[in-house]
Amino acid sequence: MNAPGSELGVIGAAIVAMSDTLTLHPVTLAEAKAYIERHHRHHPAPVGHRFSIGVADQDAVVRGVIVVGRPVARHYDDGLTAEVTRCCTDGTRNAPSILYGAAWRAAKALGYRRLITYTRADESGASLRGAGWTVIAQLSARPGWSCASRPRVDTTEHGVQRTLWEMTT
Repeated sequence: MNAPGSELGVIGAAIVAMSDTLTLHPVTLAEAKAYIERHHRHHPAPVGHRFSIGVADQDAVVRGVIVVGRPVARHYDDGLTAEVTRCCTDGTRNAPSILYGAAWRAAKALGYRRLITYTRADESGASLRGAGWTVIAQLSARPGWSCASRPRVDTTEHGVQRTLWEMTT
């Protein structure tokens, strides 16, 4: 039976202690996607991943997930760089910072040398700064992913300036 307010249910014995009130646990892509579809403000769930991590409270209610995959920009896809493609929480204090820190530790343990992510201009990046990430670029708004040589149907919001963040070894 699901705990009140939990979309993913109660987490079992595989919880890894992170703080007095929040704990980390592995989640499947299907679980992460379901959580993101219910909670993310402006993007749909990513299609794939390398790994995903969840964070739960003391009652084992899932409070957020992070999804790490291949870099979306092909020039970053060098085999040693991964990208946080979604971080989504219900607003629980410190949950995003805990997830970003855990994603970097996991990526590093898997042999990645660099982990990147983007924030929108209307997002402060406080959780990334709290987890030790560094801003490496301010990117201008792009009109979308579709172009003459590779037409696509856009499924997300465009025209937003972005900030590129990284963690490196």
